[in-house]
Amino acid sequence: MKSNYKIWLDSAKSSLAISKKKTGGDILFEDLCFQAQLAVEKAIKGLLIFYGINPKKTNNLILLIRELENYIAVPDEINDIAVLNDYAVQARSPGNYPPVQADEYKEAIRVAENCIEWIKNKIKSLENNN
Repeated sequence: MKSNYKIWLDSAKSSLAISKKKTGGDILFEDLCFQAQLAVEKAIKGLLIFYGINPKKTNNLILLIRELENYIAVPDEINDIAVLNDYAVQARSPGNYPPVQADEYKEAIRVAENCIEWIKNKIKSLENNN
């Protein structure tokens, strides 16, 4: 199961790349923020799998981070991912939220990139120590 973490991280990178594809007026910020949330979810689950932990079947990033904290220290700034949680559920159904604005989208991308970068660096340092 441990080797499966790479699949999750590759999928996280893909979702993050999609979240940055604001190419035209037909793409809503809500959909891009959903992809940013999904990228972080996949990356956290990948890190849990790296540690040999079967992640919970949840979209809630805070629950996933709390699960991870049972095994490693998580920097305080990673808790910023809480802002992404709404995109996992609310953004899936149009009209259940106010439209996402450009500044909110940029913050979602910043938070997602920071979390994924931390996870990549964490795995890299652990792999180098083995």
